[in-house]
Amino acid sequence: MPLRVIDLFCGCGGLSLGFQNAGFEIVAACDNWPPALAVYQHNFTHPALLQDITTLAAAELQQQQPDIIIGGPPCQDFSSAGRRSEQARADLTLVFAELVAAVQPAWVVMENVERIMQSQVLRQARDCLRQAGYALSETILNASRCGVPQQRKRYFLVGELHGRDHALLPYFERYQAHRPMTVYDYLGDSLGIEHYYRHPRTYARRAIFSIHEPAATVRGVNRPIPGTYQPHPGDTAPISPAVRPLTTRERSYLQTFPPEFILSGTKTDLEQMIGNAVPVKLAEFVARCLAQYQLERADPSCQPPRQPVQLPLL
Repeated sequence: MPLRVIDLFCGCGGLSLGFQNAGFEIVAACDNWPPALAVYQHNFTHPALLQDITTLAAAELQQQQPDIIIGGPPCQDFSSAGRRSEQARADLTLVFAELVAAVQPAWVVMENVERIMQSQVLRQARDCLRQAGYALSETILNASRCGVPQQRKRYFLVGELHGRDHALLPYFERYQAHRPMTVYDYLGDSLGIEHYYRHPRTYARRAIFSIHEPAATVRGVNRPIPGTYQPHPGDTAPISPAVRPLTTRERSYLQTFPPEFILSGTKTDLEQMIGNAVPVKLAEFVARCLAQYQLERADPSCQPPRQPVQLPLL
């Protein structure tokens, strides 16, 4: 029987889809942003509710009998692109931990930006989970070594009820690729371009990237090339008609959403939710490591190949 999963802060569904692809059963989800939830509901058949988790009772989650609770609490107050302060959204990390502690699923998986490791609220969330009986495995994963054509570093916490600390770390290490995945590795020539524009946070940073390298982190901003853009020494090509920004759909591919994933809503909302999403293949990587840990614990003779299978081109 597949393990039953509830996704809190589900967004448009990157974390859910990754776990579903790895063989887990998503039984329920919730989010508090209507545009993202609408996209989620277009792509999944299980219940997905518009709800603020601060109003969610543990008894409601227990009714679903989850084996795992997963979630990526909003990260703007930890992000290098945000205000770098711990405010109301950061508190949701602790609310998430408190809900898990009350529900007591066998597993918890939390995703966030790397900067959260410096925060007080993460220390509080860890303490909450440990006091509830969870052993923790924590790591920073670079998505480009986990089946995603993107340099995106993210923090993952995996907790096992009455388990062993750091138990998942050898699996995260074992299955990472030896080299980063490039855009070309994943998409081949399907973009029809060799170089593309990605709007920088400041003009001190480059903005022109090659498909023969991993993409920079996909953010919630996607703008046209401004007429005032000054070439940067790190650009892989000069501005020309052969260079363009990626489309919304193409950016979803960099987040490893499949072509059949339904995107609906305004361009601004779609760009934001795609930028906020956990890359599907990164979520799948974590889910498969968890599944393999369980398999080997049940039968130590189950040793699969050390390297992940090469993903097919879209």
